[in-house]
Amino acid sequence: MDYYNPENNGNAPQDSAKGFAIASMVLGIVGFLAWCLPIVGFPVTITGLVLGIIAIRKGTKGMAVAGVVMCSITLVFTLINSVAGAIMGALGYI
Repeated sequence: MDYYNPENNGNAPQDSAKGFAIASMVLGIVGFLAWCLPIVGFPVTITGLVLGIIAIRKGTKGMAVAGVVMCSITLVFTLINSVAGAIMGALGYI
């Protein structure tokens, strides 16, 4: 497998798309633990979503779609947790 291509100055665009897809999937998995703390959950899931969308646009589908789905689910969990925390704080339960 030849990684050097004079047309793209030695850069391998497919490899970076795979890296973005893997990073998105890993952040989606980490997001399932991070949604408990919204201050950690929001940056993790939003970063994962952005990386997954970039990977999809570059042509990598499988892991990128899985990462986007997982990050979307954990973003919803994070939003629910932060709204519940705000309501509990406003009502004096915390």
